[in-house]
Amino acid sequence: MKISPASIKVFALLAVLGVNSVNSFSSNISRRLNTSPTALASTTAKDVVTPSKPLAQQTSVAAVPKFAQRWRKRTKQLATLGPASSSLEMIETLFLAGADIFRLNFSHGSQEQKKELLMMIREVEEKYSHPIAVLGDLQGPKLRVGEFSNPKGEMLEKGQIFRLDLDEALGDATRVMLPHPEIIAASEIDHVLLIDDGKVKLTVVGKGDQYLECRVDVPGKISNRKGVNTPDSVLDISPLTPKDRSDLEYMLGIGVDWVALSFVQQPADIEEILALIDQHLPEGAFRPAVMAKIEKPSCFLGDNLERIVDLCDGIMVARGDLGVECAPEDVPLLQKQIIDTCRMSGKPVVVATQMLESMIESPTPTRAEASDVATAIYDGADAIMLSAESAAGKFPEESVAMQQRIINRVEGDPHYRNYLNQITMTKGATATDAITTAARQIAQTTNAKAIVCFTLQGTTVRRASQERPTVPILSRPGSFGFTADEEDFFNYENPAVDGENDSDFEVVLKNACRAALKKGLVNDPNDILVVTAGLPFGTPGAANIIRVLPAAGPQCWDGVCQVD
Repeated sequence: MKISPASIKVFALLAVLGVNSVNSFSSNISRRLNTSPTALASTTAKDVVTPSKPLAQQTSVAAVPKFAQRWRKRTKQLATLGPASSSLEMIETLFLAGADIFRLNFSHGSQEQKKELLMMIREVEEKYSHPIAVLGDLQGPKLRVGEFSNPKGEMLEKGQIFRLDLDEALGDATRVMLPHPEIIAASEIDHVLLIDDGKVKLTVVGKGDQYLECRVDVPGKISNRKGVNTPDSVLDISPLTPKDRSDLEYMLGIGVDWVALSFVQQPADIEEILALIDQHLPEGAFRPAVMAKIEKPSCFLGDNLERIVDLCDGIMVARGDLGVECAPEDVPLLQKQIIDTCRMSGKPVVVATQMLESMIESPTPTRAEASDVATAIYDGADAIMLSAESAAGKFPEESVAMQQRIINRVEGDPHYRNYLNQITMTKGATATDAITTAARQIAQTTNAKAIVCFTLQGTTVRRASQERPTVPILSRPGSFGFTADEEDFFNYENPAVDGENDSDFEVVLKNACRAALKKGLVNDPNDILVVTAGLPFGTPGAANIIRVLPAAGPQCWDGVCQVD
């Protein structure tokens, strides 16, 4: 089987959103233009080159690329794009500062603007020959009260009775329209309703077919179109509004890598979006993965959380609405519960919302915020996210760089590995499971610098990263003998990478050395790589070989790594 260099570039994707791993440089999904799931790579065909400089000018194996540490971090970073980060220059800056995945928030801006941002991300991806994932975030239902005759709103007093009804008349100090009959139908006596992110708390004391009588327990001001949260009720509504359905179809057309679903209440909501993707996915187009945003208390009823995790491809701990609808002291425990459930199921999990909130206005975070980010990493999150900090803040680059500094600091702490080892995923009785488990153990025993996985459809690298090894994982795509030109890369004399050697396992191993060298994962001829592959080549899931080899390749002398 032979894959063109152009196709290889299209397959590349970030690990964290494809596998439950803090270590991998590839993902479980093939890239947009591919018609079937294919091997995924953190590097491209450009890693294997034809010599263009004299041997005397060749780069020493000790000359590590400038951004080597950039590729070594395990926990990945999501950065939301917005007014403060909508230029090509800023997107590139954020990528170099540490951003691995960019979030397009479809709650704001036009669809055309999102496409422009996606195309700029692809430019940066192409420039650095490194995969960058794009997550499209659907807005979800927005539940709001109606409008008041006083444009400034009304002040509600503690203990007063306030009515929410379906009457379209403008509201006053005693009532206001609630244009959501599903809330009235689902609410019961003693259920709580939260207005304006919990600034006003109402408790239902009476109800009819078209109204709710509520007691004001937490007084405050209520004004036009303020949001309503229903922590005690499961509403009989779809998580996808007409706008969301339009946005989803648009995402499928432009080729986002992930779709984040808001307002998930129960497993049926995931089934609904999966069916819509099946229905609207253009023929031959890339199928995005689905991420469920956990922000409703109903997700924790019975076995809902486990079933949601099983159905979707990844989870986001959306602490914004979750923090409104749940007690503040419960949110850290729920965060740990979600992360543990995802880790045991082998699904990636992202922790989001207010991670470095003060950096919207300040170039440095509070110590509490730094501790919050570190806690998410210690808990085992695969990724941490920035929202307004990178989208609309004054210091987007500093926010991303600060997250990376915290990641590097935590991952260098011996306690970090101890915490990760406390929970492991359930393993299957397959050859791939056995090979990847052995690869992790060998890498640890030999103090290897990286694990290199050759994969056709991503199965092996997904499984390897679920092992949470102590070293980075580098994946290489399905056709392992290919050629490309790149003047600035390491120059090897007579590289054996022509089409006739596609099944030559020695060429496969040489390419593994080159890829690790380019990324700066190795910097000494004696550095060790653990390589997994499957024979015969081209057979999905056929991981049946482990090789331990010096990163220098078969020949190394005078401090120069020479592969021929």
